[in-house]
Formats: sequence, C-alpha cells, structure tokens
Amino acid sequence: MSGLILSAPASGAGKTTLTLGLLRALTRRGAPVRAAKSGPDYIDPRFHEAACGRPCPNLDAWAMTPDRIAALAAGDGLLVVEGAMGLFDAAADGTGATADLARQLGLPVILVLDAARMAQSAAPLVQGFRDFDPRVRVAGVILNRTGSDRHERLLRRALAPTGLPVLGALRRTPDLAHPSRHLGLVQAQERPDLEAFLDRAADLVEQSLDLDSLTALAAPLPEAPPARRVPPPAQTIALARDAAFAFAYPHLLDDWRAQGAEIRPFSPLADDPAPGADLVILPGGYPELHAGRIAANSAFQQSLRDRAIYGECGGYMVLGETLTDAEGETHRMAGLLRLETSFAERRLHLGYRRLTARGGPLPGTWAAHEFHYATTLRAEGDPLFEATDAEGTDLPPMGLRQGRVCGSFAHLIDRVLP
Repeated sequence: MSGLILSAPASGAGKTTLTLGLLRALTRRGAPVRAAKSGPDYIDPRFHEAACGRPCPNLDAWAMTPDRIAALAAGDGLLVVEGAMGLFDAAADGTGATADLARQLGLPVILVLDAARMAQSAAPLVQGFRDFDPRVRVAGVILNRTGSDRHERLLRRALAPTGLPVLGALRRTPDLAHPSRHLGLVQAQERPDLEAFLDRAADLVEQSLDLDSLTALAAPLPEAPPARRVPPPAQTIALARDAAFAFAYPHLLDDWRAQGAEIRPFSPLADDPAPGADLVILPGGYPELHAGRIAANSAFQQSLRDRAIYGECGGYMVLGETLTDAEGETHRMAGLLRLETSFAERRLHLGYRRLTARGGPLPGTWAAHEFHYATTLRAEGDPLFEATDAEGTDLPPMGLRQGRVCGSFAHLIDRVLP
C-alpha cells in the first residue's frame, strides 16, 4: 500500500486530465492502481473510477477525522490522490487543504504546473511551494501545457537549481478539455466518448511522463485503524440514482451496507416508482436540467406519497412545490414541502457547513457542504438543521421538515464524533 498526491499551485492547472491519463496508463500496464479525490466532489471520482476500474473515495481533511481518512485510503496497489484547488487552499478556518492530507497520510506531492504563460518564473514559484511547509514534501514537478520543445528546455533549465525532478512535460492539448456547465464538469455517464477520451489522455501521459520515476516516488500509506461507521438511517433505503440524482457519497452508502442496510436503487428519470423501503433518499444532482421530465413522471411522483423521504440539494428541490429552470419555465414538483426554487436568477451558495439535526432520519451533528446556484423563492415550515459555517459562525437554520418528509441544500459528508 503506497500513494502519492497530484496537486497544483491553483485550480485549472489540468490536474484532473493528468490524473485520468495516469490512472488509465498504469491500468493498461497491468499495475494495481486506484484513486481518491481531496475534498467534496461528486464529478471527478466517477471519472477516476472509469479510468482505473476501482472505487474512488473522497478524502476530506475538513469534514473527516484522520482515522476516517486513513481507513478510506487503505487498500492494495498505488493510491493516486487528486488534490482540490491549490495545494494549500483551505476552508475559511484554514483547514481542509490538500496539504492537510499530505501531512496526515505522509504522502509526497507531485506539483502540476500550468506553464502555458511562464518560463523562468516557474523556478521561484516551485521553490516557494517546496519550502513553504517542511511537513509537506513536494517530491517532483510535472510541466503542463508547454508550448514547444524550446519552451520545455527553458522550464527545465530554470527548475534545475530547485533540485526537484521534472517528471515530464505535456504539450497544450485543447481537445482534452472537459465540457462543463454551471456546477462543474459534465458527469462521466453523460459522455458517450468517455473511453476514447480516457485512452487519449493515457496516450499523452505515456508519451510525456517518466512513469517509472513518478511511481517510484510513492510512499507507504499509514496502517488503517478500525473503521467507525455512520449508522444507517433505515434498514431498507430506496435510493434515487440516475443522471439527475447522482450525488451520493459512496463512503456513507458503504457504511450503511456494512451494518446490514439494504439499498434499493431506482431511476426517477425512467419514471420508476420508488421501491418499497423504510426510507426514500433523493440525493443531489442536476434535476433542473430534467425538470420537465421529472414533472411529467407520474409513477415516480405518486410513489412518494405517504413515505418517509430525505432529500439533498437537487432532491430537496424536487420535494418542493415548483422548480423554475434557467430558461424561466416553472415545473410542478412533488409538493411535499412548502418550497419554491428557481435557477432563473442564479446565485452561488458555497462553503462547508456544520449541521445539527432538529429531526429527520439522520440525527446528530454533521460535517457538510453547500454548493448550488438555486434561489429560494419561498420556504415555509420547520427547519431541519441548525447551521454554522466553517469558522463556527451561526447561519440561519437550513432545510425544511413536514411530517415524515425533510431535506436541505446541504450535502452531508460525515458524522461528527462526540
């Protein structure tokens, strides 16, 4: 069990494409390799899984304890962790950075440098990251988006005095850019060209990187402690799962299964009725892109009547009365909460949250995050959670409860241990 972390000075350096190419390239070699993603993210891990054929957990240094992180990181073969944002970028309270994962797991960092608009200036930048925190070991550099052989030579010459190995240089490759929309990348299951894209990324990595030198930098992972799992909210759970409801954290589902819960997936987009279960969960996703279809799917909507239901973000909006899409068209939703939401005027809501349940199927205090552009036009009823931000500042209560139906815009990451 060994691992390394791919990080960068800032977002947009090309970490995801490079990670996917590396995972697929090593998999094609027959090497046992798996991935993890730093921080709260639903999109990248599904691409990682497609690239290497292994589950990809989230490792969240703000929301999870070091023991939880070590347990999720454990496994056979090489673990490649893709960082989030810049290496030292953290939550508002200064914690949760990819650098925190590097410290906790004792893993080396490979710095991915977007070199498109620099040459000799790369040296002080890399040297600064190398020396900023002696507990975070920057072990090598990958040059991304180089323009030519001459550009690469200038960069390598400038970086030589830092003593860090340059593990390869990738040329600018516009055709490998991900399509995106307002909440990030298009989901893996929505790309018909996914396999060709992953193979193309792997070809570029194989041509451009010294894979043997890169993997030789990996360090042993710490011994995994006994798992402390989150109790299931019900014995049987009907879980919405399709392109509109894809944002459920696998580590929580694994916790629940390990303790005997049965999870029964169904597709609201296919107009599947929610199967019989003690609890229906509608996770987040992109229901606003499918609002007309969801509104017309009567078998799905009727199956929600007189049920215990919990909804997160997109699922929460579907439990409301109406959802207005980005074009301004209003669609009738399930009508189980006195809630109206809209994307006609978008406003970003982003940040970690500490939540304490006032009721509902998930009691206790939770580390969570919020990331959406929906505007709440009307919300009436009893709140579901007391809330603070990452710095502990009180926020207005979040979510709604109405009978056995509840939800909020927050995505729960992990239970806060007493």
